[in-house]
Amino acid sequence: MLEHSLLSTLIWFPILAGVAVLAFTGDKHPRTSKILALASSVITLILCSVLYHRFDMNTALMQFQENYTWIPAYAIRYTLGVDGISMPMIVLTCYINFLVLLASWHSIKQKISQYLAAFLIMQGVIVGVFAALDAMLFYVFWESMLIPMYLCIGMWGSNNRFYASIKFFLYTFFGSALMLVALIYLGFQAHSFSILDFYSVKLAILPQLLIFFAFLLAFAVKVPMFPVHTWLPDAHTEAPAGGSAVLAAIMLKIGAYGFLRFSLPIVPDACRHLDWLMITLSLFAVIYIGFVAIVQKDMKRLIAYSSIAHMGFVTLGCFAIYRIVQNTGSLTHAYMSIEGALVQMISHGFTSAAMFFGVGVLYHQLHTRLIRDYGGVANKMPIFAALFMVFAMGNVGLPGTSGFVGEFMVVLSVFQASPWISLLATSTVVLSAAYTLWMYKRVFYGKIINEKVNTLIDLDAWDKLVFVLLALTILLLGVYPQPLLNIFHPTVEHLLSLSMQSKL
Repeated sequence: MLEHSLLSTLIWFPILAGVAVLAFTGDKHPRTSKILALASSVITLILCSVLYHRFDMNTALMQFQENYTWIPAYAIRYTLGVDGISMPMIVLTCYINFLVLLASWHSIKQKISQYLAAFLIMQGVIVGVFAALDAMLFYVFWESMLIPMYLCIGMWGSNNRFYASIKFFLYTFFGSALMLVALIYLGFQAHSFSILDFYSVKLAILPQLLIFFAFLLAFAVKVPMFPVHTWLPDAHTEAPAGGSAVLAAIMLKIGAYGFLRFSLPIVPDACRHLDWLMITLSLFAVIYIGFVAIVQKDMKRLIAYSSIAHMGFVTLGCFAIYRIVQNTGSLTHAYMSIEGALVQMISHGFTSAAMFFGVGVLYHQLHTRLIRDYGGVANKMPIFAALFMVFAMGNVGLPGTSGFVGEFMVVLSVFQASPWISLLATSTVVLSAAYTLWMYKRVFYGKIINEKVNTLIDLDAWDKLVFVLLALTILLLGVYPQPLLNIFHPTVEHLLSLSMQSKL
């Protein structure tokens, strides 16, 4: 019985829990709000473990499917399902949200129930994005997730939070307008709004190109890709630590997920014709944004630009497959390219969340994010300094951390398409080391200029738990990523067969 409603439970249980936190606790009982929110998050983690253990890793078919009539007049259905791409994203969503709620136990002092409810509702809606198999249902969840994040930035953000929240909403909302038009067009062509039915629709090259650009605008803003990335540093800088963690760890991945779920299998000919554009934009993100990150004075802005650069690897791995196949005549390295992009998505989810949590710990005590206001933090917070070093190494892509695996797979596979592209992409190794380690040196081992650093207190029990869980995950995926690759492989094989098949 559970298998027939597991995905709906993962979507609606945290949403209802968020409503319950608002309705039955309020700010008069903050401890009750926290216990209820954390308990709800633990339950969804348990359900995620059920999803993982019952998931068949040997098939590319959608699993745990639910299919109900929703709006019969327009053939819109409530259809859910997961495959080897969406299932790990759902687990990542629930895990990161659990850590966000855990980390907020002491850090959030105002409007506690509203804060917890926003993240619970956001978790359910994001799971809906990854599980939706009906295009209109996907679009509803896609737009709905903007609301709690907008409130999160606007209500619990820093001084310039109103500007950042409005900029975030406008960029992401208007970027999705053309996507809705494309989905409606595909629905009429397929006589169904099932995403799986879209895969068999024959399309001429002009409609494919128009649909490609409609999807590109929506997904590129979400990733975000150069040059529509300018909303992200502002949103990250002003958002609370939990908001930045969810934004970087999960929401950015939804844009890349959109390319894999929609662009590549639905308009493969357009993707093949325009792969040069996507590769160029990805390299701009890796190189140019890397240089931008080096000159940042605010720790959060530096990590935000770092996220854009790392996500450039994801889009590069997704769209280099056509040149790889063209040059090698084989799908072997194309598998590695997409799987490397997927591993990078998961890895960046953990490393970026960890670094934003770390900055949040420092900001909570000194109320500044400027690098120049720190120095010698390791003397006062040795445990925090040691754990943050693990996160920094993961961000750099040091062998033995999860950050190395995805980037290495993408670089190795892209080398088959073009050694020059691969060489340009590997510049991120130098650039990420430059801005990450330079920041770490100045903050943790630089000369103490601000006397307030002497008042810093090392991690409490709650923060230790959050950081240790993240550090172990980063190291485990870096040493043994094979279980993750086993989940991806059948679905990636099916995706590549669709992406290489002409729709003309």
